[in-house]
Amino acid sequence: MSAGASCPPDPARPDPVVRSRRHWLAAAPLGLTALALQPSPLWAATAAPALGDPVLWPTVTLLDGRVFGAEQWGAAATLVVFFSTTCPFCQRHNRHVEKLLRSTRGQPLQVIGVAQDRSEPPVRDYLARQGYSFAVTLDERALHQALSPRKVIPLTCVVDRSGRLREVIPGEMFEEDVMELARWARA
Repeated sequence: MSAGASCPPDPARPDPVVRSRRHWLAAAPLGLTALALQPSPLWAATAAPALGDPVLWPTVTLLDGRVFGAEQWGAAATLVVFFSTTCPFCQRHNRHVEKLLRSTRGQPLQVIGVAQDRSEPPVRDYLARQGYSFAVTLDERALHQALSPRKVIPLTCVVDRSGRLREVIPGEMFEEDVMELARWARA
């Protein structure tokens, strides 16, 4: 046989790469389910806060350069939305969040977006293109530790004016449901 040539496949023997790939694909749902049930080592050091628990707010840096610390967090009810710029569900959800923010101007409610993207330029471009005015940070790990280890996006967390975690809502919400979150500004 010449260099670079390969043996023709033997039809009686399945290709081991294909078999292992098929095996992996068939076993993946079971493995992912088992992984989902295991506590993530990333969050093992901190317990997830329960609803009603006070939130230990981290200090984060916003995209506009402001540092947002404990004194800013406690000033109003806070809606924290975890999202990705590539997620179509997040885009629709964030439109509702922006509408909520605009409708509650002057009320004690603040919105912080947490982009799960790793680079600022695409996030800045996304925010400008969509016309979102809420503050955004890339400090996702610190906020996940403070609010919820859940990795689903969008993920909406509500902290009341007394600094207690009140809601952790996974997934995209209907506009009416997002607009109902304004009640936390009055509570």
